Amino acid sequence: MKILDVGCGANKTAGAIGLDNNPKTAADVIHDLGTLPYPFADNEFDTVVSNHAVEHVPDIMGFITELYRITKPGGRIKLIAPHYTNPDWASDPTHRNHINSYTFNPFMPERAVFDFYTDVKLRPVSTYVSLLGLWRALGIEFLVNLDQKSHGLRFMRKFWEHYLSYIFRGKEIFFEFEVIKEDGRQETRDDR
Repeated sequence: MKILDVGCGANKTAGAIGLDNNPKTAADVIHDLGTLPYPFADNEFDTVVSNHAVEHVPDIMGFITELYRITKPGGRIKLIAPHYTNPDWASDPTHRNHINSYTFNPFMPERAVFDFYTDVKLRPVSTYVSLLGLWRALGIEFLVNLDQKSHGLRFMRKFWEHYLSYIFRGKEIFFEFEVIKEDGRQETRDDR
């Protein structure tokens, strides 16, 4: 399995090729994440991970489109970012983008409000929000993420995002997507 860690920093994913713009990191390939395209072939990676990079890039649409391009059909894109209500978000002056549970909806055909933004198609595998310690200890994090247990409970996350997230603040948000490409047979995890 070929893995790319985009914006790897000093904590590159084990076994991955690291991509970062800073030569002081554990990167194998030095490249500015704001400069597209990335120096990889189409459909090169089985999995692309990016931990705490998407909030720094100048163009989220371009960034996700590029990750999609270099990921194989049926491959996975895994992202971690600070939730936009994390009070530490503002402590890093290089943060550019606020991320919540719905940031990547334009890439999911069944959720896209404007279907003309992109041709990228991602299938959500999971979305998980970690909350600040007190709210986790009180069980609020469990309630916010009930949609992971049953799709019918998605209203809990939406209610939290819309009405309660500035009280019960988020810490990090984790996404996993399956890459859907129409050119060639769509491989699923069960086929591997």
